[in-house]
Amino acid sequence: MSQSARTVLFVLGVLVASLGAAMLAPAIADLQDDSRAAHAFFGSALAALALGGVMALSGRGSDNRLTARGAIILTGGSWAALALVAAVPLKLALPWLSWTDAIFETTSGITTTGATVLTGLSELPAGVLLWRSILQWIGGVGIIVTAMAIWPLLGIGGMQLFRLESSDTSEKVLPRAGQIAAAVGLVYLALTFVCFLAYLSAEMSPFDAANHAMTTVATGGFSTRDASLGAFTAGGADLVALVFMVLAGLPFMLYVRAAQGRPDLLLLDSQARTFLLVALVAVLVLTAYLMSRDPAEAGGLPAWRLAAVNAVSVLTGTGYASSDFYAWGGGAAAIFFVLMFIGGCAGSTTCSVKIFRYQIAASAMNAYIAQYARPHAVQPVRYRGQIVPDETVRSVLGFFFLFFATFMISASLLSFLGLDTVTAVSGAATTLANVGPGLGPVIGPAGTFQPLPAPAKWVMTATMLIGRLEIMVMLVLVTPGFWRR
Repeated sequence: MSQSARTVLFVLGVLVASLGAAMLAPAIADLQDDSRAAHAFFGSALAALALGGVMALSGRGSDNRLTARGAIILTGGSWAALALVAAVPLKLALPWLSWTDAIFETTSGITTTGATVLTGLSELPAGVLLWRSILQWIGGVGIIVTAMAIWPLLGIGGMQLFRLESSDTSEKVLPRAGQIAAAVGLVYLALTFVCFLAYLSAEMSPFDAANHAMTTVATGGFSTRDASLGAFTAGGADLVALVFMVLAGLPFMLYVRAAQGRPDLLLLDSQARTFLLVALVAVLVLTAYLMSRDPAEAGGLPAWRLAAVNAVSVLTGTGYASSDFYAWGGGAAAIFFVLMFIGGCAGSTTCSVKIFRYQIAASAMNAYIAQYARPHAVQPVRYRGQIVPDETVRSVLGFFFLFFATFMISASLLSFLGLDTVTAVSGAATTLANVGPGLGPVIGPAGTFQPLPAPAKWVMTATMLIGRLEIMVMLVLVTPGFWRR
């Protein structure tokens, strides 16, 4: 076994064992109220700890060397493996749940998508609700570390722009990844704790506050109520969510740099400024749209408040809903559909295309147009005032092509499987962009993914993984040439 393969096996073992340890929390939560669920989580925890321990021991002795091939296998394999392992206690705790639904739910959790097949959430065992939130919280911090430590070295979708000045450009990735994980993890913990306190002040119970703090900072969107944030608007919890969704949509390394004495970067970063501008424009447009319609559609809340919470939720891929925004009309549905394809900043917990890629694509378009006007002039593509290498521009444009090609193929597959047009198109969009709720009466904010046929759920499970791992990782893994020596 090569050193890189041993490293992959070791890290996967550690991740599986860590997930097993995390299962103890929902097991303890269910000890008094639901013994079946408690036993399911305790038994699954022991099995995961044993499996992860064997894998880690089998890969011990590696020197932390990780090739590009190993990094891709580790990235794709870890998310898929964690989703499968996480489904075991969920299935055992809810025996009426099919394996398809259990894997769909845990994949939605670990990828922070927030699409759910469960209803009657307030009646489910507390451990099940906590497990869903823990999965999203793990997926949120995991994707930041992956995006900042591994993807820049692979040049996935232009992420090489975010290689840190002190990054090790050799194959020894893991030591540097550990440093990044420690710094980002502290910020992530602090933000989650402050969010928890804010929810408590908004009249949430400690249990609801803990769950929503984890899924807000992870921009995941799982809630403890079928009505999502709509069940907590009386105390202003939706406004707390609004603030922390915006904070979670900014690059987490900016918080690290701010703690190191550079808080000005939070205002100087062009990607962060553009993200905030897009959010503001979306809120203003939706507010004006709502104010022009029947006031009853606002459900007693100010138009700006509904527009802000739901627009930022969809933009960041959180997926919370304080109202059934599909019922607002076709104009609002069109705006939300566009927001699904934008996303937040690179290095945040958000999903979808992300702001920086649109900035680079716009700069490339301007450069190409200028080249036509002055064929002999040199028109470089610039980002943050610096010239972007051609390799990075190709990587970004290639990401756009693959992202929207995957969207069209998955939408076509869902339509072929019998879904109506709105459900198929919005279902493909919301799972690929890891947003959560789609549009329409079935999978919209007031519905769930439960009524969908099993083959459609498997397609969406795949698109959630593909979208969360920046398209290239999963597509490369299914390419025969990748596995040839």
